[in-house]
Amino acid sequence: MVDRVLELVNGPVYVRREIVHNRAVVEDFRARGVVFVQELREVPDGSTVVFSAHGVAPAVWKDALGRGLRVIDATCPLVTKVHREVGRHAGAGRHTILIGHAGHDEVLGTMGEAPEAITLVTSVEDVERLVIPPANEVAYVTQTTLGVDETEEIVQALRQRFPALVEPPKSDICYATQNRQDAVKELVARGIQRLLVVGSLSSSNSRRLCEVAERLGVPARLIEGPEDVDLGEMADCEVTGLTAGASAPEHLVTGVIELLAAAGWQSEEVVTLQEDVRFQLPKELSHLAKD
Repeated sequence: MVDRVLELVNGPVYVRREIVHNRAVVEDFRARGVVFVQELREVPDGSTVVFSAHGVAPAVWKDALGRGLRVIDATCPLVTKVHREVGRHAGAGRHTILIGHAGHDEVLGTMGEAPEAITLVTSVEDVERLVIPPANEVAYVTQTTLGVDETEEIVQALRQRFPALVEPPKSDICYATQNRQDAVKELVARGIQRLLVVGSLSSSNSRRLCEVAERLGVPARLIEGPEDVDLGEMADCEVTGLTAGASAPEHLVTGVIELLAAAGWQSEEVVTLQEDVRFQLPKELSHLAKD
C-alpha cells in the first residue's frame, strides 16, 4: 500500500508509526522519502497519512478527519476484525479482556475501541488478579501476533474464572503467525540444534518464534539479517533451523542462506503448508491521483 501511495501522490507521504515492525522495511521507505511520525500532530494539515498495519484507536481517526488529512488505512484486516469484536462487546454491555503485550501499537489501538470497558492481561497471573463486577458479562479477544501455546494457557485461566466467558468465533491470532509457529515446531521435530529467526527486535511475531523454540528446548536467536549471523557461535552445531517473522523481507532470508552456503552449510527447505490468503487493496487507493 505504501508503495502504491508513493506512486500516486505528489509531495511527502507520512506514515503514523512503523508501517510494519521491521527495521529494513522502514529504512527502505525512509530512504524513498516516506516520513514516519509517532503522532498525528507531526503531520501538516491536508497531508496524506498512512495508518500502520497495527491499527489505530477511533480517537486517532477522529483527529485525522477533523484536520482534513487524507487517510490511507493500512490496518491489517485481521486486526480490524478484533477491533470490531471489541466494539460489538461494548455495545452489548460486556467487559472485554484483551490478551496482549502492554505498549504494543496493536494493543493501544484495540484498547482505544472501548477504553472504559476493556482490561489488558499479559499472563495467567494477571487473570488471577482481575477484578470484574459480578454483574458484567465477560468476553475476550487477543492481539494477533501472540504465541499460540502461551495464549491458550491464559484462555484456560479465563475460562476457569469466568464460566460464561464469551469467546471469539474464530481465533484472533493471525494465520501467518500461527503457521510460522507450527513450522518452528516441525523444525524442532526434525532435530535442529538451534534456530535463527530473521526479524526485528520490535516484531512481536518474530520474538514469539524464538519463544516457541526455546519452550521446546532449542536455543533461538533473533537476527536482523546476514550481518547478524555469528558463524563462530554456530561452529559446534550440525543442524540449524532458519525461519523469519511475517514482515521480514524475503531478500534478508535469502541473504542469510547465501552466507551460510558460502560457509559450507547445505540447505534443505521444509514446507509445512502453502499459504493462499490474499487481501484486496483498499478502495481509498483507487481515489488517489497525482496532484
